[in-house]
Amino acid sequence: MTVITIVLKPHKEESLLRFHPWVFSGAIGRVVLDKNYPYDEPQEGEVVCVTDHQGNVLGVGHYQIGSITVRILEFGVRTLSEDFYLRRIAAAYALRQSLGLIGERNNTYRLVHGEGDFLPGLVVDVYADTAVVQAHSVGMHRSRQRIAEAIVTCVPEVKNVYYKSDDTLPFKADIKAEDKVGELVNAECKMHGQSPNAECTAEFWSMENGLEFRIDWLRGQKTGFFVDQRENRALLERFAQGRDVLNMFCYTGGFSVYALRGGAKMVHSVDVSEKAVELVRKNVERNFPSDTRHEAFAKEAFAFMADIQNKYDLIILDPPAFAKHRDAIKNALRGYQRINQKAIEQIRPGGILFTFSCSQAIDKEMFRLAVFSAAAAVGRKVKILHQLHQPADHPINIYHPEGEYLKGLVLQVE
Repeated sequence: MTVITIVLKPHKEESLLRFHPWVFSGAIGRVVLDKNYPYDEPQEGEVVCVTDHQGNVLGVGHYQIGSITVRILEFGVRTLSEDFYLRRIAAAYALRQSLGLIGERNNTYRLVHGEGDFLPGLVVDVYADTAVVQAHSVGMHRSRQRIAEAIVTCVPEVKNVYYKSDDTLPFKADIKAEDKVGELVNAECKMHGQSPNAECTAEFWSMENGLEFRIDWLRGQKTGFFVDQRENRALLERFAQGRDVLNMFCYTGGFSVYALRGGAKMVHSVDVSEKAVELVRKNVERNFPSDTRHEAFAKEAFAFMADIQNKYDLIILDPPAFAKHRDAIKNALRGYQRINQKAIEQIRPGGILFTFSCSQAIDKEMFRLAVFSAAAAVGRKVKILHQLHQPADHPINIYHPEGEYLKGLVLQVE
């Protein structure tokens, strides 16, 4: 039962009346605590009720330390219902089923995409019979057991839930490191303890569009795989026939494997991480045993691209987020311009460039301007063939445009 009420300053309720799910610290007028509440101030992760200055209920959400003080879970109610997570996750799963994502050729998809599925602070990716959960708020961290129970109840294919939030929980949160990772919940939702057991450390493969990929959710980035590029990888496959391909920032080599299936003449995968390069080799060998068309290099991106003149006619640039917050936007835009300029300068005439930004702080227009600046600096003729974005299992809440984070362009360079 909610015992904390966040009362907003006058006229600060407008964004909530438009269903934007964030309450910023500057909008808060006062905090009202129940007389039985054991602390002098709200604890991070608590469920709180938000009202306007006249006491009208606006919604209920998770409290957290920082500029975003409350993430609204449900509008127009004072408390969460007992079946809240069951309802939300059932709806998310029904959407993925309707999209045709779950079947013999594909068992890899995003089940929950934060605000896009009206569960702000929560990400869940499914790989075959295992769901990997990441909490981006302490409120979701505190609710992890209920979330796991809802997943195995609502998603018949999922037998295990692995909790991995070591890199995603707010740094201000006073949470012990051992509480952020290592919990594995089976179909009966019993904890296997804090240390990952053999069941989750064994080599594990999942399928995307008929291709198999090794998923390392223990040590890999994000939840172990970049699920959001599934449709863009499939598009690249259509361009790959007979081309010499360079996959920069390749990570697990998703684009590389699709390019090989698409009939690429040669594919080079590049990542600064030795572990990533080894994973690429495993993925290529799994799908195309002893295929001599592929070679992987562990090298820094700009060093590798220093002199690749006329070597490739299909280049993929899918770097990690250059701007993780707004203070880094200026430097990020310079980085995007620099790496795209290198590619546009050196790609063969008639070549195809797939270029992306996954920085939430960089919007579509900023990214397009950075790529335009790169092209203008080189002076070659460049056409936009496709404008790319995240797939439907990464939905965008129409009231929360910040959820549109993945931007991409397919360019032809003459």
